Amino acid sequence: MLTQEQQIFEQINKVKNILITFSNAWDGDAVASSLALFLFLKKMGKNAEIAAATPDPRHTVSAIEKKLFSFLPGFEKIKNSIDNLRKFIISLDITNAKVSQIKYKLEENVLDFIISPKSGFFTNGDITSRAGEFKYDLIITLDTADLESLGKIYDNETEFFYQVPIINIDHQAGNEEFGQINFIELTAVSTSEILFSLFESYSRDMVDEDIATCLLAGIIYKTKSFKTPNITPRALITTSQLIAMGGRREEIVNTLYRSRSLNVLKLWGRVLARLSGTLENKIIWSTLSHVDFLKTESSENDLSDVIDELIVNIPQAKIIVIFYEKLPELNNSEKQNDLEKENKGRQTTLPFTHILVYSVKNINSLDLIKEFNPTGSKRLARAEINKGVLSAEKEIIEHIKKKISDLAI
Repeated sequence: MLTQEQQIFEQINKVKNILITFSNAWDGDAVASSLALFLFLKKMGKNAEIAAATPDPRHTVSAIEKKLFSFLPGFEKIKNSIDNLRKFIISLDITNAKVSQIKYKLEENVLDFIISPKSGFFTNGDITSRAGEFKYDLIITLDTADLESLGKIYDNETEFFYQVPIINIDHQAGNEEFGQINFIELTAVSTSEILFSLFESYSRDMVDEDIATCLLAGIIYKTKSFKTPNITPRALITTSQLIAMGGRREEIVNTLYRSRSLNVLKLWGRVLARLSGTLENKIIWSTLSHVDFLKTESSENDLSDVIDELIVNIPQAKIIVIFYEKLPELNNSEKQNDLEKENKGRQTTLPFTHILVYSVKNINSLDLIKEFNPTGSKRLARAEINKGVLSAEKEIIEHIKKKISDLAI
């Protein structure tokens, strides 16, 4: 009987054209592992492509993570849509009449094919049409809990995902096992770690420096540079092997964790100054006004760095919530007025608040605030509420406390 690893490569060896895709949350591990698989399949001689839906523009953290991993080899190959997925074929039976000439004419929204016969004539019964085969023979999803999280890649081509075989590789407990082959390892800290063992089972020699760097980036990202409590001996051994194989650890760490700007550090200070906790700090949260962003010359895009610092420095926290006011479009004089108001102790209040909710592996952030129509992923969800930041803070924290009352955290 074949092992799962053997089943996966047997399926890959049968096909020529492979689509690699991942969740539109653009988790760093998903991006890194997809690039590693893309490079590996290319070395196998396969025609592989990567496509992932553009992050929701309202989900700023996903957009930042997308840009953050642009240093990895092959990143520019990631497409945001699937092009020319299937051809439409029009057939003409030429048994009773042969073709002399074919022309076409496009008028407004109508395309006419003009076919001149050598002799005889064609009838409506000679014409048939059909959809051709799909462009890809196989789909491989990485670090993706369900098909819906693929966003428009799935929504626009639902039939494709039901007719083409799927290999589903993941480490999340909430994975819906939607593939024909589901390679799910719950004990792995990242999908990149799973891929390394998969590549080893096929040919360790095919893992070059670029592939090792992508896999290493996924592991480093998922463990916040080995500072999270989910580290395992296997993850450390895999990391050691990837570095020995040429994985560029310094480049990864410098890009992901040693490039904090002074503005981000100032914003981090303001978050710490207002940090609160409950349930023995298993839930922690902080609030930011739009003036905080003005005074630190930062933006909501910098909040991903702030969340990373909270994850690393408060390991007992299971849920992290950031409340921040919607940033208005202000001219320079308006900005100065807001700063003066804060200095006089009269901070402005806006009746509109953004909410970022981060949770650990066994808690679904989207479920925690589903009543507020969140976007994002199970790990990091985002919502908006038409209230001032203090009112929103009180309502959401009480809401989350009730939600988790039955959870063993």
